[in-house]
Amino acid sequence: MSFKRLEADDFVISADSISSTLWSTNTQQLSTFATSSVQANGSSGNYYLNVFAASSNTASAEFAITYGNSGGDGSQLFNASVDGKSPSSTIYGQYQNLVLGDENTDFIFSTITSSEFFALSIDRARYKESLLLGSLTLEIKGPIAASGSVILTDNSAYASSTVFNEAGRVYQLISGSAGVKNSGLQADGYTTTSGSYGWLLPDIGTIILNPKALAAPTGSGGIGFVYSGSASATGSINEAPFTTLYKAISGSGNFKLNSSETITSDYIFVRPRSSEFNYSENPSFISGSTGEVLYSEFINSPQTYITTVGLYNDNNELLAVAKLSRPLVKDFTKEALVRVKLDF
Repeated sequence: MSFKRLEADDFVISADSISSTLWSTNTQQLSTFATSSVQANGSSGNYYLNVFAASSNTASAEFAITYGNSGGDGSQLFNASVDGKSPSSTIYGQYQNLVLGDENTDFIFSTITSSEFFALSIDRARYKESLLLGSLTLEIKGPIAASGSVILTDNSAYASSTVFNEAGRVYQLISGSAGVKNSGLQADGYTTTSGSYGWLLPDIGTIILNPKALAAPTGSGGIGFVYSGSASATGSINEAPFTTLYKAISGSGNFKLNSSETITSDYIFVRPRSSEFNYSENPSFISGSTGEVLYSEFINSPQTYITTVGLYNDNNELLAVAKLSRPLVKDFTKEALVRVKLDF
């Protein structure tokens, strides 16, 4: 076995971004939607609604829809004598900590501060590292045919700089599809008076929707979206706001999104020079008792075969092994270059 210390120029680091489909259907577009009555009628159904690609007891969830309201509107109170405390207020506080990192900070969509939001959380099993920027197309249908629908995407292609918060990168949702904005009411793709349509948080697989933008009239960029979040939580709730949103999304059948992953590779170049690695410590090459070369022709004209490259640290500990696809002949007339690739 022979050793050679690697130099700084023997190492090269490369990072490649790989995109793939996100949904369990292995397609970019999710066009069929279903829910589980067991989940919807269970205790978790007060907080969120799981959405599936097909009606099946064995189907995996694609994403979940929830609604947060700082005042507790949109869901039944935990205790009728304690105002403002309900599943929607709990959700609001959870996302404050998750996304904003501060329970005293409000959600601001462009320049509009909001005390409520919808959240679409992509199931963690659906994507690899993050959501692929510019791949989002989300169509939300209005409550009546006359209100039409709004199609949303992210503004990653137009943002002059990247904004970060506790959840990582933040991009505004605008009117458009597949990363391209529409020539709509305003040049920035927002509604006229209600700010952006929400946020895309690619690093945690979450879409935050601005209810005020959806509820705006069609002339201002909205769809007149009506939901029970505006009603008092002290009364009965006929339908949870996230259920209303589910119907608006499933009614369009147009939800496109891809996954993204950055694979970092370390390339290590091992260079056996002409004068190196020409002798072997194999018992068939050198006498185990005397240490002499067994065959005289191997003294001046040795020949070895390189089959394995081992990477060791300074403590002589083996860290990685690379097997060659075929033995590599080595003698004084030959040099070799072996490239070892380590993916992380």
